Amino acid sequence: MSSSTTTTPQTATVAAGCFWGVEHLFRKHFGNGKGLLDAKVGYSGGHSASPSYRAVCTGDTGHAEALQMTYDPSIVSYRSLLEFFYRMHDATTLNRQGPDVGTQYRSVIFTHNDEQEKIAKDVTEKVAKEWFKQPVSTVVVPAGQWWDAEEYHQLYLNKNPEGYECPAQ
Repeated sequence: MSSSTTTTPQTATVAAGCFWGVEHLFRKHFGNGKGLLDAKVGYSGGHSASPSYRAVCTGDTGHAEALQMTYDPSIVSYRSLLEFFYRMHDATTLNRQGPDVGTQYRSVIFTHNDEQEKIAKDVTEKVAKEWFKQPVSTVVVPAGQWWDAEEYHQLYLNKNPEGYECPAQ
């Protein structure tokens, strides 16, 4: 295959509250050939090594419950993923989504390169002014160490369809 016919998969990492619902909504919206190649839930943005769900829930590790996606940029753009991110959660609440409160539920875009940072800041500014018409609490920061969540959290709502879907819009 020549490089002109192959698109390199890209990575996008976001946090928007309880990661079960975030994963479920992104898979539902961008899965089945719509650009999402894979997604996994985990922890990012913290300061302790090998965080566990129990530790992250205390708020002491500094990690956010996050979603890391691999996507095909020839099918879905990074900008489209971020616009959906802003539609599926309340980016105006600091460290909170519905009844879920704590820094682990904060709104974050973890960028993987300069282009992602530029797009993330542009989209964030646009949605604050045009959609929410108020400042958003979402922060745009470089992606740091990623930690996969425990296996029982992966595809949680597929395995537990009656499970807590988290307060996503």
